[in-house]
Amino acid sequence: VGDGIARATGLANALAGELVEFANGTYGMAQNLESSEVGIIILGGFDDIREGDTVKRTGRIMEVPVGEQLIGRVVNALGQPIDGLGEIKTDKTRPVEVKAPGVMERKSVSEPLQTGIKAIDALVPIGRGQRELIIGDRKTGKTSLAIDTILNQKDQNMIVIYVAIGQKNSTVRAQVETLRQMGAMDYTIVVNAGPSEPAPMLYLAPYVGAAMGEEFMYNGKHVLIVYDDLSKQATAYRELSLILRRPPGREAYPGDVFYLHSRLLERAAKLSDELGGGSMTALPFIETQAGDVSAYIPTNVISITDGQVFLDADQFYAGVRPAIDAGTSVSRVGGDAQIKA
Repeated sequence: VGDGIARATGLANALAGELVEFANGTYGMAQNLESSEVGIIILGGFDDIREGDTVKRTGRIMEVPVGEQLIGRVVNALGQPIDGLGEIKTDKTRPVEVKAPGVMERKSVSEPLQTGIKAIDALVPIGRGQRELIIGDRKTGKTSLAIDTILNQKDQNMIVIYVAIGQKNSTVRAQVETLRQMGAMDYTIVVNAGPSEPAPMLYLAPYVGAAMGEEFMYNGKHVLIVYDDLSKQATAYRELSLILRRPPGREAYPGDVFYLHSRLLERAAKLSDELGGGSMTALPFIETQAGDVSAYIPTNVISITDGQVFLDADQFYAGVRPAIDAGTSVSRVGGDAQIKA
């Protein structure tokens, strides 16, 4: 036991991703299924878990609470409220990991998602159901761009899910305050996995947000989900994988770090009319180091998404804000959804 990981023997028939329960009531998730033992990521604090404790299978995969009751609330990566406003009364749950909709269940992107930022709506328009990467160095205004976009969804019949991964708790609190003052919490759910939380929480938070969004999407509603940011999720996943002794690859990331992001972002879709025509639009964030867009994780996510908005540090410090680099930013499907002049 240690660093958010436990190894257990005797769980012979455990499923991949199955929930297991420790003696003290903490849950874990089976990740590594080896011949002699099972590697488990611990969901929550691991201070009370000792070597020699019993672990039992639950026979179910991880699910999180979903539904209208979550709107306006701040929850952690397990869907539990952390805003001090009492419990969330919902009886609906959804599995955290599901298969993304297939080709026949989708429809091409046709409705616009207005960000309220003229440079984006004119040059790199985003449609409902699109995945548009927001990429740039730290402190180039990525989060501000997301907050502006969230505020602009007022009266647009959108539900917004803001997933904060490894952001300082004080920063997230300030953002929630801004959203509350502007009336945006009336249609927003905030999922927060802070930097002091164990790596499994940072790894799971985006999937939890996606599950909450899917509940609305499959009911014919329109959802915007912001992942701020996926670089920190990849780092948390690298940490978990190395502790689980999975073989490291490029930049010490495990071999399936591409799949980590592809299975998440493929869940954003514009559904066909037979399925209600709902949509989930994803704005994943990636933080670059010194503007290096050709590093491992940035190139992975660029290849998964339908375009990217590149924020340039030089422009930002020159006072051009939002610091959108028009040359390297592109939207591959948004042109069909753009409101014609």
